[in-house]
Amino acid sequence: MSAARPLTVLRTVATLAALPLLLTACGYGSDAEDDPTRAEVAADAKKLSASEVKIGYFPNLTHATALVGVQEGLLQKELGGTTIKASTFNAGPSEIEALNAGSIDIGWIGPSPSVNSYTKSAGKNLRIISGSASGGVKLVVNPATVKTLDDLKGKKIATPQLGNTQDVALLHWIAEQGWKVDAQSGKGDVSVVRTENKITPDAYRSGSVDGAWVPEPTASKLVADGAKVLLDESEIWPDKKFVITNIIVSQTFLKEHPDVVEAVLRGSVKTNAWINANPDEAKASANKALEKLSGKALPDEVLDPAWESITFLDDPLASTLDAQAAHAVSAGLLEKPDLKGIYDLEPLNKVLEAEGRPAVDDAGLGVR
Repeated sequence: MSAARPLTVLRTVATLAALPLLLTACGYGSDAEDDPTRAEVAADAKKLSASEVKIGYFPNLTHATALVGVQEGLLQKELGGTTIKASTFNAGPSEIEALNAGSIDIGWIGPSPSVNSYTKSAGKNLRIISGSASGGVKLVVNPATVKTLDDLKGKKIATPQLGNTQDVALLHWIAEQGWKVDAQSGKGDVSVVRTENKITPDAYRSGSVDGAWVPEPTASKLVADGAKVLLDESEIWPDKKFVITNIIVSQTFLKEHPDVVEAVLRGSVKTNAWINANPDEAKASANKALEKLSGKALPDEVLDPAWESITFLDDPLASTLDAQAAHAVSAGLLEKPDLKGIYDLEPLNKVLEAEGRPAVDDAGLGVR
């Protein structure tokens, strides 16, 4: 996947708001639910400028920074007497709606809903303030019908949603092969079948699709059903890294409570460091959090390969978000947007400096 040119056209089409595009990295639905996990707060702990911070994330392994950070109390520790109210979402649009309504202040979310929301608000509603995870997306196929990448021509491949992060990635990859697909209908040399992740395993088992370009743990669930991994998306990105989850904040909350935002970022940075230093313990912690939220833990044959394919990091990999937006443009799903100012990495870089770590880059898309 080639690096995209910097996006320079400073407008989006008026019809963008009506398009069901660029919605979520791993959409499963739209309802928010309170996360019952609560870290204990010492009675004498000092509050920051807000008594509470409302955070949101998905019950998904690619959001393990939030899952583990809440589960292990690592986020709460940095917030002192400012308490966390956590909500989980099953789709990007509902989390964005919650952010815009003030129901959450900070969220872990995929790149596509971040871009879509930022452009629809004319750059006024959110900032991306950190990375969280890279990778965790695979093309898995039925080995009886698809043995090589060339065999995908004429096959039916599922993606989670029209215009979502994986849908754009598949459409871009198809175009690079010289094949043609109508982005809206999904019809063409490859049939792109938009299917919710929770339904995709059933579609695969029934033979309705020959494979899927999907995030974890859906990819590993399909492998457990007999599919094989034909391509790990990381293999087609420079340095094998691309953003799958970043952290956003409402611009209002960032302006009014910068100390709270910085504390959450300290917690996120320390959580990622703990995850990377204790991968087995962190994996178990994330699965325990998922069990609390869904009532069912992931089995080892799904959990282990899914976890192994995700990299937890603080760098938002801004150039890859820019490239993903450009891929949506080339697919005909998006007019070239003005992404200038979508990032504010100053708070994160302050935290990283205090940890003795180098600053991360906003690819020229930061606040000036």
